[in-house]
Amino acid sequence: MKNYIVIFREPDGRQGTHTEEEIAAHRENWAKWFAEWGAKGKLAGGSGLTLNGRIIRDGQASEGIHQVGTEIVGGFLLLKAEDLDEATAIAASCPIYEFDGYAEVRETQQ
Repeated sequence: MKNYIVIFREPDGRQGTHTEEEIAAHRENWAKWFAEWGAKGKLAGGSGLTLNGRIIRDGQASEGIHQVGTEIVGGFLLLKAEDLDEATAIAASCPIYEFDGYAEVRETQQ
């Protein structure tokens, strides 16, 4: 079993136009997804991220988070998978895509 990180990028939620019902359904889909893959022993950690942070460049810190247009890194997930194909299949089944997000899957260095 290898370790992978999934980095979730998505539009800044403060810019969104989703209804409360859509947001509730999206959260429920995430809960089901986490339950399914957690029960299979494929999830090793992860979290959504707040919008509070600092960027450090050349030893100097500034308030804010990395943002390209309205796109932010919204969270990360640690996976256990046999190979990159399996890790990709797991990430491809998650609800991030419902709200125009996308994921990057990368193997960690052990």
